[in-house]
Amino acid sequence: MGQRDKLDVITIGRAGVDLYGQQIGARLEDVHSFAKYLGGCPANIAVGTARLGLRSAIITRVGDDHFGRFLLEQFAREGVHTDGIITDPDRLTAMVVLGIRDRETFPLVFYRENCADMALNPADVDESLIARSRSVLFTGTHFSTEDTRAACSAALEAAQKHGCKIILDVDYRPVLWGLTSRSMGEERFVSAPAVTQTLQNFAPSCDLIVGTEEELHILGGTTDTLAAIRAIRAISAATIVCKLGEQGCVVFDGPIPEQLNMGIAGEGFPIEVFNVLGAGDAFMSGFLLGWLSERPLAECCRLANACGALVVSRHGCAPAIPTREELDWYLKHGSSHRALRNDAQLERLHWATTRQRRHRDLAIFAIDHRSQLEELAANCDVPESRISDLKNLAVKAVESINDVDMDIGILLDGRHGTEALFQMAGTPYWTGRAIELPGSRPLDFDTNKTVGGEMLEWDKAQVAKCLCFYHPDDSSDLRVVQERRVLDAYRASRESGREFLLEIISSKHGPITSSTVSDVMDRMYEIGVYPDWWKLEPAIDADTWKNISSVIERNDPHCHGILILGLAGNADDIVDCFHTTTDYPRIKGFAVGRTIFQSPAQDWLMGQIDDEEVVLRLKQNFEFLIDGWRSARVAKIQESLG
Repeated sequence: MGQRDKLDVITIGRAGVDLYGQQIGARLEDVHSFAKYLGGCPANIAVGTARLGLRSAIITRVGDDHFGRFLLEQFAREGVHTDGIITDPDRLTAMVVLGIRDRETFPLVFYRENCADMALNPADVDESLIARSRSVLFTGTHFSTEDTRAACSAALEAAQKHGCKIILDVDYRPVLWGLTSRSMGEERFVSAPAVTQTLQNFAPSCDLIVGTEEELHILGGTTDTLAAIRAIRAISAATIVCKLGEQGCVVFDGPIPEQLNMGIAGEGFPIEVFNVLGAGDAFMSGFLLGWLSERPLAECCRLANACGALVVSRHGCAPAIPTREELDWYLKHGSSHRALRNDAQLERLHWATTRQRRHRDLAIFAIDHRSQLEELAANCDVPESRISDLKNLAVKAVESINDVDMDIGILLDGRHGTEALFQMAGTPYWTGRAIELPGSRPLDFDTNKTVGGEMLEWDKAQVAKCLCFYHPDDSSDLRVVQERRVLDAYRASRESGREFLLEIISSKHGPITSSTVSDVMDRMYEIGVYPDWWKLEPAIDADTWKNISSVIERNDPHCHGILILGLAGNADDIVDCFHTTTDYPRIKGFAVGRTIFQSPAQDWLMGQIDDEEVVLRLKQNFEFLIDGWRSARVAKIQESLG
């Protein structure tokens, strides 16, 4: 078994979809829109540990439905191994509806009647998967029925056989044990001797037990916290962690002292509590980061409390859990904000380290053009509806590109490219969508809504692209308007959870020097705009690219990089530009339009070529640029090898 096949932790149990109310402070009855996240205690911990750099997997079931596929895809995006996930053809994926009423009230409604994950049975437990892991984590809910208890028993037997550490997150939800009405999902404690006995049957096998005071009460069989911990110690030698909310936690790894505060204490962080849901899962993720590395328990507490602090300040459970880089930064620098979600630098780091990573260069067919194609259609005396047909054919050209070592994408618009955008949904292609009103200066948006309202209707995978004609010598009045609108577009992108591409064209409105574009970029960072991508004019002088690269390194080293635009240039000239950029790793590809489509589109609109021919010519023009990009990079490698 190779090192890459090994796992640090496998979680077992709940995996579902969280529908989080977006109206904060409202009754759940009055919430009218929801955000969809991966959820469930073991699922959150699998994601949380993966974000922190541990190798995690989950054993569960999901439905053969849209939500089940969402969970599978999300686990894969987060780096969680999915070998242990069974797709259940007969049951639906579990779902929870959640709200944030106030600091003390977080209503939950569980939709888990005959759901997929509660059908987990011993046959679903793959011993060979467990044999790959250093630890297995169980959660309380999956001891609540005979079948799920049997599945946990099978997993426990396999874990003990292969020397895995055994972890219990008590995760007590009385409603999931049938102890409250279905409307009382937020209820944290109901005394139940049968539950206590069930959990106590498992506790002797554990190496680590983690719970809130209420959870340790149910496990210990008493509402006296210290007495409950002593009862647990009487049957288990496990390290016991008691979570104390804002006060932090306390750990017991030996005999239980006379007072709760005489254990190994982990102080909480002084932050504002916004949303407690998911904090425990983040806490467990952080604790395991330290515990599985055999760090001192005090350090495990510090990691756990920091993770919990970051999550209670945010919306959602799994998506709020920090990455390792973010956690390390917070532990080193702290924050001047009690409400951590208002710390712009921390939130930028969270976004940058949780978004999809890009490992390959990017080739984009830009056909988001509107005014240029409308003019071309008018010159060819054809209706504008033909522009939409052309963009659909451009999608076919993109889809016909095969066997390249670059990521392929397309840049479209919502005015004439709606059908093409529909076709791109769910595909592996990078898809951008223009938001600017063509040619507007000052910048305006191509919508009859606010730009934020516009983006709410888009596929989340679509990257928001904004073109701004901006020159450092513009009047102050013009700059103020332009900057405000770029900032509006950027914020709308972040609020809708999508990447942002900022295109800057300066050459049409003033003289260009080697510092012109870099000065514009510096200004954008200064006002708080941190694009995931920059789309910039081609340049042949080294000083321009050096200055641009320096600005990115200084302000946002997490930026995906720069895409070179074409400005309707000659294809050979653009390829020549590709060769001048090989010394600058921040340049990640190109996004070129009219150079690819201008001539084929005109011939097609005039009826001189058919659909098949225009697709072929678009493909050939696109491939010419792709080949030019690749040849430039190959030449650079050969040069470096002598």
